[in-house]
Amino acid sequence: MGIEEKINADVKASMLAKDAKRLEAVRAIKSVILYLKTSPEGLTEESATKAIQKEFKKRKETAEIYMQQNRPDLAEVETAQALIMEEYLPKQLSEDEIKTIIKSAINEVGANSAADMGKVMGAANKVIAGRADGKLVAQFVKELLG
Repeated sequence: MGIEEKINADVKASMLAKDAKRLEAVRAIKSVILYLKTSPEGLTEESATKAIQKEFKKRKETAEIYMQQNRPDLAEVETAQALIMEEYLPKQLSEDEIKTIIKSAINEVGANSAADMGKVMGAANKVIAGRADGKLVAQFVKELLG
């Protein structure tokens, strides 16, 4: 079952269960998938995962902003949607796993200074491929090269 079929089935299930919060989050994902189908890139599992990650990240950032503005009611909605979207993403790597991948990427490209950060990031991102936050990966690369 592809991502599109899974989302469509989840929309139906959410409607039948009258789960408004889940329905809103799944419809947001469905909207992104429909957009991808008409885009030049096309709909693939990889492009769908990237798009869902982007939506997930938006929800998390918006929730943080709402918390800073003392609006926990709005932050709760965004957090709930982010948690639902996270179910459709691949399992995230632990910090130790990320560091191990980065160390092997450093050895692979022969990096020895911060000037080689781009090479290391490229090699590491091929392996990590959406299973970790880019900012976290960059932070670990800086630590290990510095």
